[in-house]
Amino acid sequence: MLVEKVARRACTCSWSTPRYRLYSTRSQPSPPLQVQGKTYARDTYSNATPTILSKVGKNLHLKPNHPLSILRSRIEAHFPQFQHLNSLSPIVTVKQNFDDLGFPPDHPGRSLTDSYYLNKQEMLRTHTSAHEVELFKAGVEQFLLTADVYRRDEIDRSHYPVFHQMEGANVTTRGEGLARLEKENEEMRQRLDSANIIITDPTRETTATNPIQEEHSEEEARIISDHLKNTLNTLVLRLFGGLRKEGDQEPLQVRWIEATFPWTSPSYEVEVLYEGKWLEILGCGVVKQDALNRSDVPQKLGWAFGLGLERIAMVLFSVPDIRLFWSEDTRFLSQFNEDSITPFKPYSRHPECYKDLAFWTAEGFHENDFCEVVRDVAGDLVEGVQLIDEFVHPKTNRRSVCYRLNYRSMDRSLSNDEVNEIQAKVIETVVEQMGVEVR
Repeated sequence: MLVEKVARRACTCSWSTPRYRLYSTRSQPSPPLQVQGKTYARDTYSNATPTILSKVGKNLHLKPNHPLSILRSRIEAHFPQFQHLNSLSPIVTVKQNFDDLGFPPDHPGRSLTDSYYLNKQEMLRTHTSAHEVELFKAGVEQFLLTADVYRRDEIDRSHYPVFHQMEGANVTTRGEGLARLEKENEEMRQRLDSANIIITDPTRETTATNPIQEEHSEEEARIISDHLKNTLNTLVLRLFGGLRKEGDQEPLQVRWIEATFPWTSPSYEVEVLYEGKWLEILGCGVVKQDALNRSDVPQKLGWAFGLGLERIAMVLFSVPDIRLFWSEDTRFLSQFNEDSITPFKPYSRHPECYKDLAFWTAEGFHENDFCEVVRDVAGDLVEGVQLIDEFVHPKTNRRSVCYRLNYRSMDRSLSNDEVNEIQAKVIETVVEQMGVEVR
């Protein structure tokens, strides 16, 4: 979400920070789109490709014995009192996705190079938070929503244009509601005190960059923030080893970091030290009263969080390539079952094939647009796209780039003829759709 700087892109984190975009994508009006039996008029905003639309309705998070479904079930078990929602349509309005959550008109996430639009009014959700306001309006106070989300992005082994998020929210009223949260806080603190865990939290002190909302007293803000943190600390314990006594095992280390999101304040990110590296797990915060006012529940207050299933599943199940989650190969799917988290055992790793493509860019060129063309032509046969060289001609001021495309199937060996045919089609399509000149 919004941080006033160019920041890292968390591959599947629900509340990750988008990067700034400089160019608009090229789109031409075409016949209406047909998605899940419904018709959507195209306009100059329409940029959702057939490859992306073919993923709609796959619902990997509901597929039995799939790593994403196993992880979803484990997280849902941590929230037995919450309403579990798993089947909301990925097609939302721009208002739901951005306006209702307080995204400013110039927010980079609105860019055509970042998001998939069916038309100017309707799009594929970029985050599960797009449903928060409608759920609050419907009177849902505690929910856990799991869904597929869509973002235009680079191509590599940890990024994919479709991934899955879980959104959790808990809102209540003042008085009895906050008293209940405080009682639960004490219970969760006792559990955490008996666990083999080290929690580092410098965010307990309020700062000017991560302020308490004017509508909240210091005590209200403390109770809500403590309940959010205790809930998520115990969730992290459940996912990364569970509550455990001191022993030979190293303690689980968790740290809280100040963050900024459009619809929460104060806001935080959570990281876990896993196998020697800090892993970003999720984003969260106290829901802004503006969002609750737009939801017609101004008397409520509470918290929300979001996490990416793929990011956590790749770590817990030792999955080396995000494309594997979409594999239909039984050698992958047969390795998992609902009763346990077991590490993925690689079957034969097929050889990779590199192809370079150099060209003069056209006006408005953006790397995400280029990756989208490659993805639409090559599908999941492209493992990575990397910029390996660029320069600007000193006389003409034209910009030249060279990308290295890495082709590799997760399930079979690709022949040279097959790769050459795909590369030729990529070149043809890039020239036709983006107006570049191949060098």
